[in-house]
Amino acid sequence: MAKAATLPERERGVCCPPTIKVRPERVEGTTEILKALADPTRLQMAIALRDADQPVCVCDFTATFDLSQPTVSHHMARLREAGLVEVTKKGIWSFYRLRSDLPLGARRILEALG
Repeated sequence: MAKAATLPERERGVCCPPTIKVRPERVEGTTEILKALADPTRLQMAIALRDADQPVCVCDFTATFDLSQPTVSHHMARLREAGLVEVTKKGIWSFYRLRSDLPLGARRILEALG
């Protein structure tokens, strides 16, 4: 059985706020990335892009996830807004890939997902 942690003695009415070392703008950016990845479909799409050897066509996502093109485009827009993916258009086709300059934190999150 794990040993219980020893708690510090506290004086009533005296708070000891923790030190927050992360800059607010970094917290904001990370929050947007995590919100975008919180949707199961978007998370799977981001992992598929992580593992892809080349950009993935929107039509490939519609077939894989059995979703309409507008729904896939909505998910991709959310991932783009979070700064995770970029798109290249060729004719009527849209090809997606993870951003080459993906922030290190975002890359680590996606790599940690196996």
